[in-house]
Amino acid sequence: MTAPNPAAGKPIDPLALANVPRLVTAYFAGKPDAGDPTQRVAFGTSGHRGSSLKNSFNEDHILATTQAICDYRREKGLTGPLFIGIDTHALAEPALASAVEVFAANGVEIMIDAQGGYTPTPVISHAILSYNKGRSTGLADGVVITPSHNPPEDGGYKYNPPHGGPADTDVTAVVEKNANRHIEAGLKGVARMPYDRARKAATTHLHDYITPYVADLGNTVDLASIKSAGVKIGIDPLGGAAVHYWQPIIARYGINATVVNNAVDPTFRFMTADWDGKIRMDCSSPYAMASLIGMRDRFDVAFANDTDADRHGIVTRSNGLMNPNHFLATAIAYLFAHRPQWSKDAAIGKTIVSSSIINRVAKKLGRKLVETPVGFKWFVDGLGSGGFGFAGEESAGASFLKRDGSAWTTDKDGIILGLLAAEIIAKTGRDPSELFKELTAELGVPYYERIDVAATPKQKNALKALGPEQLNMTELAGDPVRAVRTKAPGNDQPFGGIKVESEAGWFAARPSGTEDVYKIYAESFRGPDHLKQIQGDAQAAIAKVF
Repeated sequence: MTAPNPAAGKPIDPLALANVPRLVTAYFAGKPDAGDPTQRVAFGTSGHRGSSLKNSFNEDHILATTQAICDYRREKGLTGPLFIGIDTHALAEPALASAVEVFAANGVEIMIDAQGGYTPTPVISHAILSYNKGRSTGLADGVVITPSHNPPEDGGYKYNPPHGGPADTDVTAVVEKNANRHIEAGLKGVARMPYDRARKAATTHLHDYITPYVADLGNTVDLASIKSAGVKIGIDPLGGAAVHYWQPIIARYGINATVVNNAVDPTFRFMTADWDGKIRMDCSSPYAMASLIGMRDRFDVAFANDTDADRHGIVTRSNGLMNPNHFLATAIAYLFAHRPQWSKDAAIGKTIVSSSIINRVAKKLGRKLVETPVGFKWFVDGLGSGGFGFAGEESAGASFLKRDGSAWTTDKDGIILGLLAAEIIAKTGRDPSELFKELTAELGVPYYERIDVAATPKQKNALKALGPEQLNMTELAGDPVRAVRTKAPGNDQPFGGIKVESEAGWFAARPSGTEDVYKIYAESFRGPDHLKQIQGDAQAAIAKVF
């Protein structure tokens, strides 16, 4: 694994902070080169992302992508309102202005925050589902302007169709293609009106996002138990979109919670540096979470969310920051034992590179487990129908059903996962780390790590096409190989890599979509030395086919 930067976990050097005026100027002044692949609209697993300083996220991108979404809505007959949320990155406000100009010119009914504030990704999903409940026509959809936990220089733009969750590739491929076509045509097909007129348009509406989301929270998490138990909670929004949601939640439900940092600053100067010395609002990183981890003795449990609040980081008094896989397993074990109204057939969804401790928990519970490729889009239908009680991924993103078994969100919700950690303490008297320790005493202790290995574009393509025959592995760290997969067993969909499993461990290798590396996810139930063996065998086997 790459050694952490000397600055990791430490306060940010003021000289390293983003130059926000320069960033915003570049957003409006820059023009993408349609012939340069790095400057085209490209939808990954979480929408289009880039930086105005690299000409990969600027006004033309947002104008073109918004028009492409309008074109898609028209083609699909979507006539309901479009809910728009933004996070606290510097490029979010300029991108919102650009989007509003195009949506208004296209006559789209849009819902923007009544207070001119920020709206978490799960709140947009909740709003879409709430509006569409019981409707078959005039359906709503949404847009979230966020690059998630990415550095301050980045911007992001993602689309959630009427199902409320992340758009699948059948949608994003169309939007991406048409957006790039608009850019190539010099935006000739883009309808737009001046911002002042667009804000005053009859189709532009101010919407209260906070009240309905907060009011419904008690139907998903047992906040009354958290209040009565007096669980002492610390909350750090990491300067993100959830920042103005916590006081209304605390006031409505009377919980004993303290927001340790209310600051919103587009430079995110209050963060500690991530593993590589960069600012990254990654609530699963011990380096980015150093400040909250340092407060662990002040609270029964503390938690943080990333910038659009779709991820969670749980800090326990007994053991500090929990590994995301560990909390997922703990949450699953707890929820399926404390949600009697959930269907007996409600399954557990996990990505193929998440920890196998989840498989063991599912088996203990007698619940169906559905393993999918990476990406929350694979869980949307199951969460929407109630077929999945819980769905989560190794990168600290998850959601679960309301207590009555109906849908809450079909996108990741870091807010409810944080509050769930407090519910666990209220109902069991133990923190999530203590519960996980009990689980592993029975089911085995997992040792899990992801490492990045340098790879050329040619090697990455070779890895993507790799099959069991070329890899030709019969043994993994001294144990017989029992399965080699290129498709997720839960839905038989390719996951863009290869996974090798033995009785005591496994590894999966996937090329990165953004960097010249490939990722090796590996896990052992024997110990750290066995994990190193698995990682070594994985790298050696892959090197032979490059």
